[in-house]
Amino acid sequence: MNDFQNWAGRIQQRTESALNHFLPPGDIAPEKLHAAMRYSVMGGGKRVRALLAHAAAELCDAEAEKTDAAACAVELIHAYSLVHDDMPCMDDDDLRRGKPSCHKQYDDATALLVGDALQSLAFQLLSQPGLHEDAASQLHMVHVLAVASGSRGMAGGQAIDLASVGQALNQSELEYMHIHKTGALIRAAALLGAHCADKVSTETLKAIDHYAQSMGLAFQVIDDILDTEADTATLGKTAGKDAESNKPTYVTILGLSRAKALAQELHEHAISQVSPYGEKAGRLIQLADFIMHRNH
Repeated sequence: MNDFQNWAGRIQQRTESALNHFLPPGDIAPEKLHAAMRYSVMGGGKRVRALLAHAAAELCDAEAEKTDAAACAVELIHAYSLVHDDMPCMDDDDLRRGKPSCHKQYDDATALLVGDALQSLAFQLLSQPGLHEDAASQLHMVHVLAVASGSRGMAGGQAIDLASVGQALNQSELEYMHIHKTGALIRAAALLGAHCADKVSTETLKAIDHYAQSMGLAFQVIDDILDTEADTATLGKTAGKDAESNKPTYVTILGLSRAKALAQELHEHAISQVSPYGEKAGRLIQLADFIMHRNH
């Protein structure tokens, strides 16, 4: 595990450095918008999606330098979703990553523009010349992130989430929501990392995709468990917010014990998808363990 922690620390550090490079400086016009973009992205978060991209890239022998842009693109989409998610018209949360949410630190209008600008920057990174030797492969990467971010992915999942407040969903309905809201971007992160390789087989892509599908759901189940068991200081966001908002979660539907068992089942299925690749899948397997045992 120490080996994984060292690797994860290096990837998190290189992701912070790359994001710092890609984000516009806060002292160029429009200064307030650029400062708010940096406030919302830098110096926080576990960078799980960037870790996923790099772990999948290692399995496929992709260069880390090429993976940086893809990893940062997913992190920018994730950051934009959090900025919008915290706004009063959505989940109305004042705390994110242990500090005031973007709309609280700045204002609602700025937070709205921050999300818009971060989304655009993500696609700017993925479409930049030279990211991939094969133009068709690079275009496919743009397509993967676009689908994962839109109405058939993350944005659609959030719409379902908002419509589900106070509703009695069953497990399959809850899974459908989270496959889109949380899982789509996690799948995209892993697939984009794989596509950074010069060539990758359909079989390998399928294995990585199935791994990411399972871990995307497991990530959400663990989130729901932590929302029940952890405190606000540990989480860096308001604990118990889902229950207070009368939102359906895996814990409210299944109970705490069954939710933990489901997370374990998803974890085991994910590992079974990539374990045939041996040492090359080591980081993906370690990352699955990390997601399972995180405390925030």
